[in-house]
Amino acid sequence: MLTLAIVGRPNVGKSTLFNRLAGKRLALVDSRPGVTRDRREGEGRLGPLSFRVFDTAGLEEGAPDSLAGRMAWQTDRALAEADALLFMIDARAGITPADRHFARRLRRQGRPVVLVANKAEARAADAGFWDAFQLGFGAPVPVSAEHGDGMGELYAALAPLAAKAAPGKRRGGREALRLAIVGRPNAGKSTLVNRLAGEQRTITGPEPGLTRDAVAFRWRFHGRAIELIDTAGIRRRARVVERLEKMAVADGIGALKLAHVVVVTIDATTLDRFRSFDRQDLAIADLVEREGRAVVVAVNKWDLVEERSEARRALELDLAQALPQLDGVGLVTLSALAGRGVHRLMPAVAASFERWQKRIATPALNRWLEEAVGAHPPPFARGGRVKLRYGVQTAARPPTFTLFGSRVAGLPDSYRRYLVRRLRRAFDLPGVPLRLRFKAGRNPYAKA
Repeated sequence: MLTLAIVGRPNVGKSTLFNRLAGKRLALVDSRPGVTRDRREGEGRLGPLSFRVFDTAGLEEGAPDSLAGRMAWQTDRALAEADALLFMIDARAGITPADRHFARRLRRQGRPVVLVANKAEARAADAGFWDAFQLGFGAPVPVSAEHGDGMGELYAALAPLAAKAAPGKRRGGREALRLAIVGRPNAGKSTLVNRLAGEQRTITGPEPGLTRDAVAFRWRFHGRAIELIDTAGIRRRARVVERLEKMAVADGIGALKLAHVVVVTIDATTLDRFRSFDRQDLAIADLVEREGRAVVVAVNKWDLVEERSEARRALELDLAQALPQLDGVGLVTLSALAGRGVHRLMPAVAASFERWQKRIATPALNRWLEEAVGAHPPPFARGGRVKLRYGVQTAARPPTFTLFGSRVAGLPDSYRRYLVRRLRRAFDLPGVPLRLRFKAGRNPYAKA
């Protein structure tokens, strides 16, 4: 499969074109330059042509340890992986010294370059379009990434390159497990992602808020395809006032909603002396549960904690009390930077994923219901006792069950919680969201 990297100086519309080719808004777009920092990967399509595509940061330069240098390193990795480069310029702005500088840099890559003149929908772009011939990459392809103009011409430029690219392996077998890493800013999410991937896939550093986009890429764990998603830090809504951060947080929450499993990453150094969780950490975990995603809690920077055995016991107790709706959720302590304990995370993720999509046979479920009602009968409501006669699993991901009976509207919350606790224990469903619904009336599954 053809692999493309979209490159160019900041603010020429690379992320807008990336979203256009991917067919959905995967990358944040803003009028300010420098929004994209990491290389972002997606599956693109133009007509019958399918390809892999990278969005990159602006072709900036800086010292290796600087933020600009780290962004440039990510762009260099995308260049190294690409079969061809889409070099974007802003036709309305014309050719700049930065465009010329990076044209020379791209010529040294030894890969085919398709020159794309973006924002070419207006007459003001005509001069910039003709000036683009000076860059030495032949006729530019005039497009408007925002409005979708010129996609046919871009397809014509890419089709010959796709024909020369080595055919990619067909993806078969099980679907990719979508794994999102979420948490507050500076909890070490990107460091954890890089440790899992075994390479520097996202930018890390002491500066908070480095990750802006929800950066997704494919990875394999013990032969299993994983779509690993790094997200921006999620702060309390009242503290998020800057527009770009609002967009980044919304992007992260969107990634959370599409994930199969979510790792809620917590900075161990922010825990108080009683090892209790911050309210925002608990709010994030509660959001994951309400969205019906499988959950694993990862306490990062654990190597900086003293009296770890006592601290872990306190954390487990606090978690059970604060999030009873996720009773038994997996808790993994680790240090992403040092690599300690990280090997325990993916087995916990895999176990949570399997429980999240588990299905219970109807006869087994009804034996459980008979035992649960026999051990603790439902209370009286509206002049008579609530009766639960039959149950069936109506969905998985998360496991969802419907119990049929009479007077179920009067069933108190305490009894509903009792049933959920017994259901978790009976069918080994700790730490995943459970949906238990009640319906009055005759059992629709019984034979007439």
